[in-house]
Amino acid sequence: MDNRKIRVAITHGDTNGVGYELIFKTFADPEMLELCTPIIYGSPKIAAYHRKALEMQANFSIINKAEDACDGRVNMLACFDAETKVELGTPTKESEQAALKALDCAMTDFRAEKFDVLVAGPTGAENIVEGQVSFPNLKQYLETSIGDGKHGVYMLLNEWIRISSATDGLDIKDLAGAVTKASVMEKMHCVVESMKRDFRISNPRVAVLALNHSADGAEEKEQIIPAVNEMSEQSMTVFGPYQAKAFFGSRHYDAFDGVLAMYADQAVIPFNTLSNECGVSYIAGLPLVCCSPAHDALFGIAGKGEADEQPLRHAIFTAIDIFRNRAQYDEMSANPLPKLYHEKRDDSEKVRFAVQRDKTDLPPKGGNRKHETESKAQN
Repeated sequence: MDNRKIRVAITHGDTNGVGYELIFKTFADPEMLELCTPIIYGSPKIAAYHRKALEMQANFSIINKAEDACDGRVNMLACFDAETKVELGTPTKESEQAALKALDCAMTDFRAEKFDVLVAGPTGAENIVEGQVSFPNLKQYLETSIGDGKHGVYMLLNEWIRISSATDGLDIKDLAGAVTKASVMEKMHCVVESMKRDFRISNPRVAVLALNHSADGAEEKEQIIPAVNEMSEQSMTVFGPYQAKAFFGSRHYDAFDGVLAMYADQAVIPFNTLSNECGVSYIAGLPLVCCSPAHDALFGIAGKGEADEQPLRHAIFTAIDIFRNRAQYDEMSANPLPKLYHEKRDDSEKVRFAVQRDKTDLPPKGGNRKHETESKAQN
């Protein structure tokens, strides 16, 4: 792998939110330009408006195409010329469309291999509407745009945990029907492969949470447990299902590299509770490495200079780490060393992490798994 600077595409997000403030603050640190070459997919006019409103010193170079981006500069690529009214703190159709135009432009350039990774700026809209087609979230938009038939999985990352969900934004009444053996296995496969390829964990341990409070309902017996058992038979270290309350309350997540929740709130609420700082949202399983801050456009503080840029900074670090890890993994997988011995399968962890059906306690494990994204990227 060459040592050139990684090109990071960054979309400006909802133009009435904090996207430009996060970008300006992040690249006020000159060390960021030593790490990567940013290409901001946005509008120079809107960027200038935000800069003036925030009374910030923020320099950027305007470019008309991604291949003109220069190292050592904040490159601002003009995605559209139309006048867009900025109303800081108020989500509007215009600001949502400006976010979509930046994403569309980035997708076109990704297909032409003009950048390496994407960091999506925060938005406020639940749906991404393109023409007459509505996408419920960024993941589905990317799946349709560049997924080539592949489906991704949202993964939330912070210093304590990596957690995904087996379902995406469903109403509670629809969850039981959506949690099937096939769907749980599909998401587990994606999470396990991401642990190996994106985070370079050779034998990841993944915990699966129960759908029901008792962890002993029909969905667990008929769908989740058979899925876990079949994954285990495929030599994957997947365990569960665990009762969510006991799993998080007793810090059992410390013993695992990843966690698969059954629905969004089961993942998001403990994720936000575990850390005072917002973490990173990553979409695993797609050809494009795409990260974003794990928060929305924060309209309540837009234009006030109060936004914390650390989630965007960590999103950039994470995207760069994953890009490098993938390159190394793919290179090693393409030229594997021949085995000189027969590997004996070790089933000892099956006993250690086995779920007791009458209780949910796990044997304790000392130490915390710290998220090392920032330190790795700076190295």
